[in-house]
Amino acid sequence: MKTIRKNMMLFFFLSFAAVSCESTRTAVFDQYSYQKTTELKVEASKLMDKATTPYAKNQQETEAFFLQVEKLIEYEKNKPDNEITFAMWKLLTDEEKNLLSGFFKRWKEKESLSPVFLQESKKQVMEAIDMLIQYEIKKDKTSKDGLLGLINSNK
Repeated sequence: MKTIRKNMMLFFFLSFAAVSCESTRTAVFDQYSYQKTTELKVEASKLMDKATTPYAKNQQETEAFFLQVEKLIEYEKNKPDNEITFAMWKLLTDEEKNLLSGFFKRWKEKESLSPVFLQESKKQVMEAIDMLIQYEIKKDKTSKDGLLGLINSNK
């Protein structure tokens, strides 16, 4: 009977340890990441609104914006236990996907975009960035699953 009790206690201890270790694999809330992501969302929104005008008129501003994005990605890449946030930024900046960089690539190629296309694309991009912001704020299972779902559906 003592052996069974010892084994049960060991099992519960190991189970608790495993769960505890799993929960520490997500980076904790980071004020800098939250602030920069929020700032970039606002800047992206304002810049996307200009997509009905010629890209060439907005090229310098677009390049400056993406320099800021690159800096944040480098920060996120080197933060411990931050694979999900980093993967989401990689998705957002993949020119072959229909999110942030894909939008700007299309704008550059077409020179200007229709208001209808702009509206639909902007909605998708803003929702994706909102999911990233919510994940940074909450770091909970629901926000994590939402981001992972979006990342995995775009592989």
